[in-house]
Amino acid sequence: MSEWKEISLGDLIDVKHGFAFKGDFFQAEPNNIVLTTPGNFKIGGGWKEDKCKYYNGDIPEDYILKGGELVVTMTDLSKEVDTLGYSAIIPKKAEKTYLHNQRIGLVDFINDEIDKNYLYWLMRDKKYHWHVVSSASGSTVSHTSPTRIKEYEFLLPPLPEQKAIASVLSSLDDKIDLLHRQNKTLETMAETLFRQWFVEEAQEDWEEKPLLFFGEIICGKTPSKKIHNYFNGETPFIKIPDMHGNIFIFETTDSLSEEGKLSQSNKTLAPKSICVSCIATVGLVSMNAKESQTNQQINSIIPQKDYYRYFLYLTMKSYNDLLHSMASGGTATLNLNTGNFSKIPVPYPGDKFLVDFQVQIEPFFDKIFTNQSQIRTLEKLRDTLLPKLMSGEVRVKGVS
Repeated sequence: MSEWKEISLGDLIDVKHGFAFKGDFFQAEPNNIVLTTPGNFKIGGGWKEDKCKYYNGDIPEDYILKGGELVVTMTDLSKEVDTLGYSAIIPKKAEKTYLHNQRIGLVDFINDEIDKNYLYWLMRDKKYHWHVVSSASGSTVSHTSPTRIKEYEFLLPPLPEQKAIASVLSSLDDKIDLLHRQNKTLETMAETLFRQWFVEEAQEDWEEKPLLFFGEIICGKTPSKKIHNYFNGETPFIKIPDMHGNIFIFETTDSLSEEGKLSQSNKTLAPKSICVSCIATVGLVSMNAKESQTNQQINSIIPQKDYYRYFLYLTMKSYNDLLHSMASGGTATLNLNTGNFSKIPVPYPGDKFLVDFQVQIEPFFDKIFTNQSQIRTLEKLRDTLLPKLMSGEVRVKGVS
């Protein structure tokens, strides 16, 4: 590693603040002008576009991004500070315009000693992130600055090795993105099939049954936090943030010990139960990949019969508006209690019909489950390799 040299980011880049676009022109309704915000950054870095803000006002030309730019978050609203300073690359999409907003730093390269894709990964390394977070300002909202980012010191490999390192990590990310796209397509196909069977071709003589007819309804509960032995075990403890973007929930931020699980054993969910968020953020629907428990903001259905499972999942997904209207109740915080949740009317076409539907739909969800398992494996490999490649502990074969 004698050819690796100690350097600071300030020797290689500048970081420019964005423009303070007027809030009067922000909108939630999609158009082709995306206002880049910290919400476009995945936890741990990388771009996401599932929660965009849009803009419909005048735009200064100097703050239009062309696509391919490296950007970093300068502000983080989360308690965990899990996006601050992390990097993303602006997508290149002819049909969309991305704006350089004030809470986003645009990386400007002042020489050619560092590869853009290598820097993108360097800015996703935990060592770099700790440097940024450890000096962040603000109590409820964390901020960093171009100066603090540029003070980060590290060992820089030669350009050929930089490119090789970035290629290894990017190839893993590409596989992960492909599997995510496959899952989105599979879920869309499943929803289309559901609509065909239960909406477009619905029969007038189908009965309506309360949700409770199809399985046991469980309202989650949080064990006493005063008993520390109840936590940090092998049983996933699902909360609403764990549900976002997950059809199957494999991992959770919190977990219960065997003792914690047994303290409220009647709250334990069998694998692939249907979890529905019912307080505050209402209408998220997921399934637990393994035996789990949830907190009190989630009502879950343990299907009485296996062939009810994906029918119930897709029914709950299709009931988003209904769940919101039932949860409103004239209060500021949405709350759909377990009693009302259990009474939700669900069409019942008969068991034979549901068995036939299960035969058609199950392969979609089996593939999604397998893909999510592969995504977890690839993410763990990527996250394990990243610090080792950045430190030189692991070298890319064929590069000296």
